[in-house]
Amino acid sequence: MITDYRAAFIDIAYLVSAIIFIFGLRRLSSPATARTGNRYAMVAMGLALVVTLVDRSFIWKPVNVVILVIGTALGAAVGIYFARTVQMTAMPQMVALFNGMGGGTAALVELAHFSGLLNSGQSITAGEALATVIGVILGSISLAGSAIAFGKLQELLSGRPIQYQGQSVVNAIVGLVIIGLGVFLVGFNGGDLIIWLLFAAALVLGVGAVLPIGGADMPVVIAVLNSCTGIAAAVTGFVVHNEILVVAGALVGASGGFLTVLMSRAMNRSLGNVLFGAFGSVTAGAGAAVAGEAKPIRETTAEDAAVAMAYANEVIIVPGYGLAVAQGQHQIRELAAELEKHGVTVKYAIHPVAGRMPGHMNVLLAEANVPYDQLYEMEQINGEFERADVALVVGANDVVNPAARSDTSSPIYGMPILNVDQARTIVVLKRSMRPGFAGIENELFHNPKTLMLFGDAKDSLAKLTAAVKAA
Repeated sequence: MITDYRAAFIDIAYLVSAIIFIFGLRRLSSPATARTGNRYAMVAMGLALVVTLVDRSFIWKPVNVVILVIGTALGAAVGIYFARTVQMTAMPQMVALFNGMGGGTAALVELAHFSGLLNSGQSITAGEALATVIGVILGSISLAGSAIAFGKLQELLSGRPIQYQGQSVVNAIVGLVIIGLGVFLVGFNGGDLIIWLLFAAALVLGVGAVLPIGGADMPVVIAVLNSCTGIAAAVTGFVVHNEILVVAGALVGASGGFLTVLMSRAMNRSLGNVLFGAFGSVTAGAGAAVAGEAKPIRETTAEDAAVAMAYANEVIIVPGYGLAVAQGQHQIRELAAELEKHGVTVKYAIHPVAGRMPGHMNVLLAEANVPYDQLYEMEQINGEFERADVALVVGANDVVNPAARSDTSSPIYGMPILNVDQARTIVVLKRSMRPGFAGIENELFHNPKTLMLFGDAKDSLAKLTAAVKAA
């Protein structure tokens, strides 16, 4: 009877945890509720952890308790340190790294469980073997791929596609090896050596699959790998018979999948093109300036740009990765507040792939307490630009490049962009004329309506704010 009550308590607690996870995920859909959504998820995870400790009696063996305590302490210390010290510019890298850790953990749990069953002499069903194969493959690919994504975003590796002769053939051979090992493991009762070879081959494929993808596509890559991590966690839950791991993994896998589709649509490209098209590999010709050709630009001062904004009816601010690099989110909020004192309507235009991860600009501006009702997605704001007196571009590049509409040879051709070029006056804050991640020149910078204000974005925004106050 006591055992029945205990089992019922565990099942109910897992169900409650799953429901809280779902509500938390739902609240993450809006910047206004995202913080409470995170708190819901923390509560759900805490409950799931406690129930799992109660459910798994073998955990309380002395050696397991020591490992659990040490691992939890180390993980918590590292997590808290990085969460509190990481700069907003490095947030995409941290997300990629943590996502990879999740995938790697799922793969290692599968490996440990499979080896444990083999060493104990227990029989392994075809279903368990298949789940193990899927979990190890997806978890390993997520681990290795996320590590490469981290390296590209951290600029430890080139942001451009890294390619070599016969790369596709090598990746195809590794893929066939993985399939062969998986079939042998499921159909012919492969042992420890086979599962470790599968793990190693999947790591190689994860590296080989992400290396030829350009840095501009990293938001989509992170979403894909996030989905892989979720699926790996879900199948791990099936193998170790943990219901909440199945639910949480399924939620992560599904949300990552939907996010991947949305990001691909935002770039007007198929997922296959993102993963296999070597986006950004064109470094000359398409969208690039002809050697020796000097296209005109109009440089301005903070004082002149401030006058145009202070006497405008509407100013649309377009943030990009350069704003995050300069850590100028608080300065842009101060500028907007000063413009509002002058009776100017201020709106923020958020492109789906601005920054280096999904929602990067939303998180950045939320840190500076920018009102949520001033943030507009691309579909909501694009019709406003033709009525805007000034469009202020801060650190954005490829997402405002008109070549996406007109230049069929451009690597970003067909990607929906923000219609910045339709504003009456365009002010671009940029450190230099260096191209964005796509590696092509931005025709917007040579538009007769464009005023270029060069310098660090944080300093330029501070000068603009002071000039608006004096206007």
